[in-house]
Amino acid sequence: MRLDKYLKITRLIKRRTIANEACDAGKIVVNGKVARASYDVKVGDIIEINMGTKPLKAKVLNVTEYATKDTAADNYEIIL
Repeated sequence: MRLDKYLKITRLIKRRTIANEACDAGKIVVNGKVARASYDVKVGDIIEINMGTKPLKAKVLNVTEYATKDTAADNYEIIL
């Protein structure tokens, strides 16, 4: 699944266009490298989102095409 779509489905970023723009601006890092929106997300990837004042780091646990509001957080784990 594309990185921008994954960020939107898991609700780490509210809209896919915002996720796409963040990738283009270099604010999304996957496994230590700046990632493009077309990056293919895999289980075990570490995603860093550097938007706003506090960066967010999450580990991909599951990649699903659809997620409800209740199950979206089951797809990732926040890393401190």
